[in-house]
Parts: sequence; structure tokens; C-alpha cells
Amino acid sequence: MERLDKRLAATGLWSRKEAKELIRGGRVQVCGQVCRSCEEKVEADAPVTVDGVAIGAHAPVYLMLHKPAGVVSATEDGRDKTVLDLLPEPYPSLGLFPVGRLDKDTEGLLLLTNDGPLAHRLLSPRHHVDKIYYVQVDGTLDEGDVEAVSKGICLGDGYQCLPGKLELLNDKTTAYITIREGKYHQIKRMMASRGKPVTYLKRIKFGGVELDPELEKGSWRALTQGEISTLFRQ
Repeated sequence: MERLDKRLAATGLWSRKEAKELIRGGRVQVCGQVCRSCEEKVEADAPVTVDGVAIGAHAPVYLMLHKPAGVVSATEDGRDKTVLDLLPEPYPSLGLFPVGRLDKDTEGLLLLTNDGPLAHRLLSPRHHVDKIYYVQVDGTLDEGDVEAVSKGICLGDGYQCLPGKLELLNDKTTAYITIREGKYHQIKRMMASRGKPVTYLKRIKFGGVELDPELEKGSWRALTQGEISTLFRQ
């Protein structure tokens, strides 16, 4: 048996003072129950989690991040802030990586996990996982664009995109666009081929999981069990 704050500090992820703050803040669970007592004695093999992340175990982690512009979808970068830089400990130490990527200036939903098999399945072309974006262009979108996207646009380098969906919004400069791929700058290249360059892009849905409207840019939260189940059904 050992004190809960001492056990957290022993991981090397937090100081004793930081461990006490986590416990008092209700962020620590022992055997699935929130524990707010730093003096609580726990068994050596009792499961302990912080913000839902197992401590001292290699349990899979699934997070939703509202990526802001200016941050790169990478685990490390010599010049720019990465999406992992937005997370507190212990997350950067858990082997997390982004599922796919969003361009540096693109905002919205980005999934982070350390579950390689799931990420591979979600990104595999043969699974055709839908990704939905809100897009704004310089120009006026019309039914010709809707038809072109539905048939699959041929990009300037000759790549033939899979059929997608373009849902025009009232002002005709914005729309929701659904694609099933993740080629480099794909939506920007698609719209550029139509003579209507993208001025703003935000991903709002990935594989049935929607961006939480309560999440501010740069904020994150753990996926719910329902959201995780949705991803596994893709």
C-alpha cells in the first residue's frame, strides 16, 4: 500500500505538489472511482487513471483535438508548434500521434491515439472513411461544382479523386464537402481545379465522430466510449 500522491509522483510525470493538485481537482480515479484524498492508500496493483489515462500501463488512448491554424499535425517539428505541444502530461509521453493530418492553416477535428491498428484502418483507402469539412472559397460555388465533386475531380497532376459530396450553403461561397481520401492539400487542389481557391477550411467530422462544439480552438478531450465504438465500426 502507498499514498496516492506518492504513486503519481513516482511515475516521474508530476511533482508531489502537482500530483496533489490533480487529485484534489478530481482528475484521478482509483479502480474506476474518483479519489480526492491525497493521503488515500492504494494497493500496488490497483488501476489508477489520470484524465482517463492509465498510469503505469500501456492502455490505448483516444483523444479529440480542436486543431487551431498555425499548428502542424506532427509529433515533432524543428520549427513549428505541433499538436502534441497542445497536450499536458502525461499525454506527450504516451506515444500518441495524429490520425491523418490537417494542413498547417486548416482548423478543426483531429483525432490523436496510440492505437496503430485502428489508425491504419481509419486511413486505409479500402475502408473509405468519410471526412467532412466546412469550406469557404474565393468565388461562387454552383451546381457544376456539386456535379464535379460527385463524379470525382481530376487534379492538375492527373490524380483522379474518388467521388465526394458538396453541399452548398446559402451564400454560395461556403459549403460542406465530404471526401473519403486524404491526399496532400486535396480539397484545396480540388477547388483550385474549379477556379475557386479555398480561403478557409475546417474539418468537422471524421468517421462518424463530430467535432465537439464546446471545444475551443487548441482544446482537447478524451473520446467517449460511444465515439470510440463508432470508430471501430468504420
